[in-house]
Amino acid sequence: MAIEKVMGPLDLPEDDDEIEVEDIEIDIVNPDAVAIQEDDDGGVIIDFSGEITEELLGPDHNANLAEFIDDNILDEMASELVSDFNNDRTSREDWARAYVKGLDLLGMKVEERSIPWEGAAGVFHPVLTESVVRFQAQAMSELCPAGGPARTKIMGKETPELQDQSVRVETELNYQITEEMTEYRDEMEQLLFRTALAGSGFKKVYFDPIYERPCAMFVPAEDMVVGYGATDLRRCDRYTHVMKKTANEIIELQISGFYRDIELPAPSPEITDIQEKYNEMMGEEEILDDDDRHTILEMHVTMNMPEDLDDPDGIARPYVVTMDKSSRTILAIRRNWNEDDPKKKKLMHFVHYKYLPGLGFYGLGLIHLIGGLAKTATSILRQLIDAGTLANLPAGFKAKGMRITGDNTPLMPGEFRDVDVPGGSIRDALHPLPYKEPSGTLYQLLGNVVEEARRIGSIADVQVGSMNPNAPVGTTLALMERTLKVMSGVQARMHAALKQELRLIARVIGDYMGPEYDYDREGQFNRVEDFDGRVDVIPVSDPNAATMAQRVVQYQTALQLAQQAPQLYNMGKLHREMLEVLNIKDADEIVKLPEDIKPMDPVSENMAIMKQEPVKAFMYQDHEAHIRVHLAAAQDPKIQQIVGQSPFAAAIQSAMASHVTEHIAMQYRVEIQKQLGVEMPDPEAQLPEDVEREVSRLAAEAADKLLRKDQAEAAMLAQQKAEKDPLTQIQRKELELKERELVLKEMEARHDALVDKEKLEIERLRTAGNLQIQEDRVEAENQRTAAQIGARLATQLDQRQTTERMKGVDIGLKVAEDIVKGTENGSDRGTQEEN
Repeated sequence: MAIEKVMGPLDLPEDDDEIEVEDIEIDIVNPDAVAIQEDDDGGVIIDFSGEITEELLGPDHNANLAEFIDDNILDEMASELVSDFNNDRTSREDWARAYVKGLDLLGMKVEERSIPWEGAAGVFHPVLTESVVRFQAQAMSELCPAGGPARTKIMGKETPELQDQSVRVETELNYQITEEMTEYRDEMEQLLFRTALAGSGFKKVYFDPIYERPCAMFVPAEDMVVGYGATDLRRCDRYTHVMKKTANEIIELQISGFYRDIELPAPSPEITDIQEKYNEMMGEEEILDDDDRHTILEMHVTMNMPEDLDDPDGIARPYVVTMDKSSRTILAIRRNWNEDDPKKKKLMHFVHYKYLPGLGFYGLGLIHLIGGLAKTATSILRQLIDAGTLANLPAGFKAKGMRITGDNTPLMPGEFRDVDVPGGSIRDALHPLPYKEPSGTLYQLLGNVVEEARRIGSIADVQVGSMNPNAPVGTTLALMERTLKVMSGVQARMHAALKQELRLIARVIGDYMGPEYDYDREGQFNRVEDFDGRVDVIPVSDPNAATMAQRVVQYQTALQLAQQAPQLYNMGKLHREMLEVLNIKDADEIVKLPEDIKPMDPVSENMAIMKQEPVKAFMYQDHEAHIRVHLAAAQDPKIQQIVGQSPFAAAIQSAMASHVTEHIAMQYRVEIQKQLGVEMPDPEAQLPEDVEREVSRLAAEAADKLLRKDQAEAAMLAQQKAEKDPLTQIQRKELELKERELVLKEMEARHDALVDKEKLEIERLRTAGNLQIQEDRVEAENQRTAAQIGARLATQLDQRQTTERMKGVDIGLKVAEDIVKGTENGSDRGTQEEN
């Protein structure tokens, strides 16, 4: 074969800077026929034939490793594993014997008794059967409602994308379980019935290649063999699923490549004590010669494999080994971890349902809890029936010589028979035994035993009707909690196990179902990406309440508390969950929650508020615009008139005010972020202490800046509003007029002072005899008088021409002053001429 392996990195000398390598010429006739594959040790494999053989690279991760192991090694491995299996089954024999004995107490088969006499009562008291049936019916309604058992939960921060993915995952999972996995409900009913009896039941989740869908098969406790000292399946190094398969089923699996193609000898019939008891109870006869089924052991073990197949370091890894028990022939060995898992952690395919934790691996069922009480109740019931039989049909002694016709048959009602009495009366010849009527004390004891069994089995009826109707709901809840405490614990264990099962089904859907959904969805979505583990899958059942009545009483208590302080409660969520508890359909359509509300424009929000539909503000909206639209609608007189006539006017106004307040709150956050210059953390996020302190400090500074900014804007608005007020304008004009009057009075005073000064000057000039100067002064006086008259007229003019009039007065004063100055200059010249 033209295949060569080039080993890993060469050991090159560190001192050499350059290494000369001769060119190697390879003449390849067909380059397309060359295949190169990297090796684990760093080298490569060159296959000149065009393909890498499985012998060189080793088997594929999902391959059947039994095909690559020598037969002698397989035989040794099979002998050792079968021996371990027998040891595990021996370790649980005490549990198996107790289970077999308890099955008789179900009374599914009428017991024909000949002791103490032929035909004695063989009835069984039904307390054990009643307990099992009630638990199965109650748990089934809680775990598997009609809509499906699964719901989803988002871990971490919720985003619109994750919410949509959560809806798709929940819908797909419930669709597969309720529509495609047609066997799921029947398997679950069997699981709950047998778990209540035996204390343990198992579910095996796997992908069925024939039906191309997930399967969740019920595995009874007797077919799941685990060492009794184990704790749980995940930490158990070995557990075995015992299966019965016909020769034809094995051939089909061999043809599909799942089992090794090897001929198996005829199977050896094998039946366990538990299966024999089942057949006896159901009235079936096991014909061993006709049982041609093989006993197949599917062992999930942690063991070492040959070094050329897996880890050469000797670490034991998880594998699934399948073999035929009778011939000890290994049919398949497969790795039991994900190919991309570096730690090679064991994959789980089974889920363990427990009724009550036991002393070992297997749980305790009702057979172990009330089996003794059921046996006692059965014994007392038979005694009471037998006592009534003897009291109604007594026996006794008769005289030896007395002869009764047909004494071998009982007397019928109204029948008289002939009696031959040798002598004396019949009374002297007959002596009945002193049988008593059924004992009242024994009957009372039976009631006590049954009541104790019903209490332990948590099937005692809650006498709600006999309770005080006026008693607080909390009192009723406390009584129900006390009665159903054991059942609540069992329900919580069922809830936890179902959670693991749903996760396994979700994993199978994501790994094997492919990306395309089986039904049309709005948008293009990938099923593999949806089931990537970001959305957690949980049951719809409530682990805190065992019955619907218990949950109803709980929510009634919550509603009573909400009436005392409604502002503390999310009333919408409380009412919706109450409807869901009552199994009312379309609860999400009846009661809308904030997370169900879609963003709307402000006009649509106003319409929704008027129709009393819920609305919600979103952070990214234009809050100022929304507030303006809402306030405009609230202040519209036509809308106020029409809405005011509605009987729901107060509720509409309250909803409008609440919604506007919500926008205001978000707008405040937006303004703070503008002052900070960065976006604040998510308000629902849990911040570290140091981050929270830093954010608080920065927010305080931003709040101060925002306060000063808003105060300045408020002052400006107040000033603008005041300026537009008519009264303010009148007052301002009056002040302006008063100011102008003061100016005029000051000008008049200055004018009078100038006049007095000029009069003195004229008198002096007159005395000097300068007539020309006197005439000039008279003319100046006339001009000043004219200026005075102009000033007085200015005060009477319109306010709009005040400025112009004042200019005229100023001009007049200036002219007068110039005249005075000119007069003074003339006087000086006259004086000089006189001199």
